[in-house]
Amino acid sequence: MRYRDRSSSSSIFDPFSSNGYCIASTTLLLFFLSCFFTTQQVSASIHEYPNESFIRRSNSYFLHGGSEGLYASKPEVARVDTDTGEDRPLNGKSFIRFESVTFQRSKESAQNKNEMQQKTGLVEAIIVEVKDREKIGGSYLNSDAICCTPELAKDGSCKVGEVIIHHDPDNLNEPKRIQTFFEGQSEEAKMPTEVIEINKTGMYYLYFMFCDPELKGLIISGRTVWRNPEGYLPGKMAPLMTFSGVMSFAYLVLGLFWFLRFVRYWKDVIQLHYHITAVIGLGMCEMALWYFEYANFNSTGGRPMGITLWAVTFSAVKKTVSRLLLLVVSMGYGVVRPTLGGITAKVVLLGLTYFVFSEALGLVEHLGNINDFSGKARLFLVLPVSLLDACFIVWIFSSLSQTLEKLQIKKSMAKFALYRKFTNSLAVSVLLSIAWIGYELYFNAADPLSELWRRAWLIPAFWILLAYILLMVICVLWAPSHNPTRYAYSEETGEDLEEEGVSLTSSEVMVAGDLATIVERKERKVSSAVEPHVFGLGEDPEEDKRE
Repeated sequence: MRYRDRSSSSSIFDPFSSNGYCIASTTLLLFFLSCFFTTQQVSASIHEYPNESFIRRSNSYFLHGGSEGLYASKPEVARVDTDTGEDRPLNGKSFIRFESVTFQRSKESAQNKNEMQQKTGLVEAIIVEVKDREKIGGSYLNSDAICCTPELAKDGSCKVGEVIIHHDPDNLNEPKRIQTFFEGQSEEAKMPTEVIEINKTGMYYLYFMFCDPELKGLIISGRTVWRNPEGYLPGKMAPLMTFSGVMSFAYLVLGLFWFLRFVRYWKDVIQLHYHITAVIGLGMCEMALWYFEYANFNSTGGRPMGITLWAVTFSAVKKTVSRLLLLVVSMGYGVVRPTLGGITAKVVLLGLTYFVFSEALGLVEHLGNINDFSGKARLFLVLPVSLLDACFIVWIFSSLSQTLEKLQIKKSMAKFALYRKFTNSLAVSVLLSIAWIGYELYFNAADPLSELWRRAWLIPAFWILLAYILLMVICVLWAPSHNPTRYAYSEETGEDLEEEGVSLTSSEVMVAGDLATIVERKERKVSSAVEPHVFGLGEDPEEDKRE
């Protein structure tokens, strides 16, 4: 059997060659260092209110101003200067700051007020920890009202025109209420710059509310600044920055070992090895970009569209390519069939569809989102992505079953053992995935208001870690070696090819049967080994006949 030497056709600029992969890894490392040293610390985690309107709820009007998991300020740290609004020193401080918050009422509403009257309209900003949400409204007074009415004010528990808040006798400052009044016939009321220090860890919600029906049509502009002791990254996302950095390093280590193996046996690599290299590179770039995205968010308080878009796109591409790699390997591509034949278009179509929905879901989840409380818009995209994942799983295991059957019929016991190990690994990963999906559904159902925000980072981290482990399994099973015939496709005539007693995964897995009893076989000559390719595969009439 003769294999074509591919070393002469590789170029130093080829991204899938060993030299190209080395250059790409070096470039990524330089990009990592440059981004690390050029990250600028700006002022705030910003929730913008660009002329937003209030909505009606019960007998009140409200606007959700933001929600984040905040850790308590560290002790023995100088307090924020409430007179100037300066937030120095920042390290160890946790707070919410109101900046340039302005309320604008309609001209008709302003003209209906007495010009000589000082307070002609009230808007309240209420900061409440999620576990204290029942302290807002009339639930304790057997009423669904949120604003105090004359009937509810009879016992003196609330003031007419204000939001009902039931204070804890031991802590009269929580929930926190900040009031802003309109004066006379003024159409505008500005909220003074105020800093609310957070001294208790929890999930905090900010609501802007008013009770006066004559203020209907009120709009708000300005912003609020939220900060945790270690930076502006919301508490729910903070562990993901560290996790992304660790996983980026893990991919770098895997890529280094793969690269050394790749260089050692570079004359015997097959096209499948290039695609595994590409997935490793994509994973490394994905985790590095997410680390930079979270680090930038932590230092500036905002999520620029550029870096977030790149991170989401790399993530979608990596997920798509990884699933396609699992699929074509399961089909025995390069082992029992040289091409995908007529199903190439179906594979590509499934991959493109998955990429589109995965990209859309990532953009909805991350682009511009600085809240720890996820919206419901993502639910419309989670379903198609989940269905496409199910399609991949069904197709992968169906293809594996057919591949194992073919290898068993052809008595290719070495390749059969290889695929059996791969099948067992996938089966374990699917069982773990099903168990984790059940836990995720339970977690989301039991925690609709993100009260368990400190554990929420484990949900996305599991899937990233599982994908990494599966990639490691593929790297071990299909590692480059001096004898690629153990997994490379070869043309077979009426008689079976002689199986070689080689290790499949650096273990002593011998070919079944006694080599001493093998009769002399006819010497065959193959012009070149067929190179597998994940994308752009043409139909092979001879393969279709064999199928």
